[in-house]
Amino acid sequence: MNIIVNGGTSGIGKEIVLVLAREKSNMILVTGRNDKILKQLSSEGKYKNVTSVMIDLLKFEDQEKSFFTAVSSRMKSVDILINTAGYLVVGEFMKFSNRNAREMMETNFFGPALVIKTLCPLMRKGAHIVNISSMGGYQGSAKYKGLSYYSASKAAISCLSECLAAELSDKGISVNCLALGAVQTEMFEEAFPGLRAPVTAGEIAEFIADFALNGNKFFNGKVLPVAVGNP
Repeated sequence: MNIIVNGGTSGIGKEIVLVLAREKSNMILVTGRNDKILKQLSSEGKYKNVTSVMIDLLKFEDQEKSFFTAVSSRMKSVDILINTAGYLVVGEFMKFSNRNAREMMETNFFGPALVIKTLCPLMRKGAHIVNISSMGGYQGSAKYKGLSYYSASKAAISCLSECLAAELSDKGISVNCLALGAVQTEMFEEAFPGLRAPVTAGEIAEFIADFALNGNKFFNGKVLPVAVGNP
């Protein structure tokens, strides 16, 4: 499988890369802003089946062409795209800066959307796009103070997933979205200081990796809540 993990230099994304790299037949390309960690991921692992490309989703429009060239030079086609990139700033809505709001929307929605658009020409029938959202962006779920813009950005990527499943169905490309609940990551600790999540990043990575490989056999155009607790 040719797999791209967009936003794989920390947290859940990094753990997904490590899980997928256990399988020799998987060829993984990981993206992120941290060049040191990208190089580390590329050099680790038993099968040396991880390569990397440094991108910044805040500036991805300027990097789109070079990214496509980098991917297409290494992979004839893309079987799986997992969009795990996420950015969180906690703050009251009325006091929130426009800059931080736009940065979250760029990282959590516009950036991943453009990555999908860029890579679609390399996807064939049977390909699977998995977008990682949050229970904060899941309709009808509990909402929390300080997370308005973050939750809204995650709701946007959830809705986009449903729309793209319809648009890409003729090409045989499946699109699903996983709305994650509490997972013990730095982002969770920032949003809910002092609380302990019931699931580790490594545990959820196992689930996401398996879903990316097999979930499109059973789901398409779905936003699936993956949560065992509240938050």
